[in-house]
Amino acid sequence: MDTKQRILDEALTLFSEKGYANVFVADIAKRVGIKAPSLYKHYKNKQAIFDAIIEEMNRRFLEEAGALQISGDDAVADAEIYKHISEEQLITLGKDLFLYFLHDDYTRRFRKMLTIEQFHDKKLAAAYMKQYVDDPLSYQGMLLGLMASAGVLQTENVEIMTLHFYAPIYMLLTICDREPEREEEALKTMEAHIRQFNKLYARDEKPSQDNKKRLRRNTK
Repeated sequence: MDTKQRILDEALTLFSEKGYANVFVADIAKRVGIKAPSLYKHYKNKQAIFDAIIEEMNRRFLEEAGALQISGDDAVADAEIYKHISEEQLITLGKDLFLYFLHDDYTRRFRKMLTIEQFHDKKLAAAYMKQYVDDPLSYQGMLLGLMASAGVLQTENVEIMTLHFYAPIYMLLTICDREPEREEEALKTMEAHIRQFNKLYARDEKPSQDNKKRLRRNTK
């Protein structure tokens, strides 16, 4: 790990342990084992470090999404994939993504930090809303809307349908953050949630042969 990455990693650890407001650049530099002036060669201030942490976290997520053969941030591209996968494939994909968000150490520490700090800092409250509310609902709303337009899902209100899908999954994630021993229970609940969602919104159950082959490894 190079110095820039070490700075981000140690800063995120400190932010999640002490809170963003209680950590100073000198604290981060000390944890990395360098002097503050050396740290400024890489990042101009604490805000720049925070912004870089978000960029790194998003990069890691897109890398994971790619490994699962989805885009993760392109709703149009992903709608074409989701339109043709089976319910079982969707459940497996959902569980894989859930476990990534739950166990990826970088993502977990960031979520912990923002969950705490949203009540102390308006900027971090805005970051929390963007990361865990606005952006996911925007992406999933577009994705589900495209699927509804294609007749794969049926609804009179895409916004409510999106809330029906996303809110329980994020609630299960926050439960497991607080009570890790409930992970197995949460995965069972999420599977039941996806099956019920498909039942409620009449999801098409005819996956194409191309997508069956392309996503086969996700169902093994």
